[in-house]
Amino acid sequence: MLKTVSSTKSGEARDEMAAEERRMRVQLAEFYHLVAYLGWTEMIFNHISLRVPGPDRHYLVNPFGLHYEEITPDNLVKVDVEGNLVEPSDYPANRTGFALHGAIHEARDDIHCIAHTHTTPISAIALKEGGFTYDDFYGAQLFGRVGYHAFEGVTVFADERPRMVASLGDKSVLVLRNHGIAVGERDVPRTFWLLYNAQRAAEIQCQAGMLPGANTPLTDEVRLRSAAAAEELVAGDAFAAKLFDAMVRKVRRDRGPLWARDTGTDRLE
Repeated sequence: MLKTVSSTKSGEARDEMAAEERRMRVQLAEFYHLVAYLGWTEMIFNHISLRVPGPDRHYLVNPFGLHYEEITPDNLVKVDVEGNLVEPSDYPANRTGFALHGAIHEARDDIHCIAHTHTTPISAIALKEGGFTYDDFYGAQLFGRVGYHAFEGVTVFADERPRMVASLGDKSVLVLRNHGIAVGERDVPRTFWLLYNAQRAAEIQCQAGMLPGANTPLTDEVRLRSAAAAEELVAGDAFAAKLFDAMVRKVRRDRGPLWARDTGTDRLE
């Protein structure tokens, strides 16, 4: 009888983990499509990853060779922190993402979702010696949350991993100098909000740089207050989740009624 109860509980736990991973696959696929919708893609490059439940720190990431608009919950690949496939797939993963994503997923218990982009504004900020100025509404919210990592070439070398982790420290945003950015949070909605925040800060800073006259600087006190208020705002699930879900609904409306079905991103209600 004890064996039967134990077996039943183990089966229920496996079912719960499978259901949770399915939910995560759907949400991650939605994130990819949302990034594509907003024009933040780099053809078939860049990556967004999401760590799945379990002790092995396996994570889901895009199959290399597909555009973000082609991502579905079922074609996301699952890899370990070294980038090895842990489940059969028709596609490889992008090896340029293993060093970055694997390193952070291995080192940071609090980060489950990581998004890496190099849009033009983001890459422009990464090129500037001073990085973000933290002087606009969005930039101020990033104050104290950004680490900077010196460019060492294309991120494919395992020996760079500890240096990237050290550059990130306890921060949530890593500016990859002369390259792009990586942002990480505990779930998909929070990561989307953080990426949006960084993108808007970069856009505004670049645009302001083209206008005559000096910028109006903020004090560190105001920046710290802004960053603390922003963190408090997203501390609960509601803020980031509501924003993410609203944007997904917008994509569905704009892309037509068959989009969610054809991409496999139907919500599992």
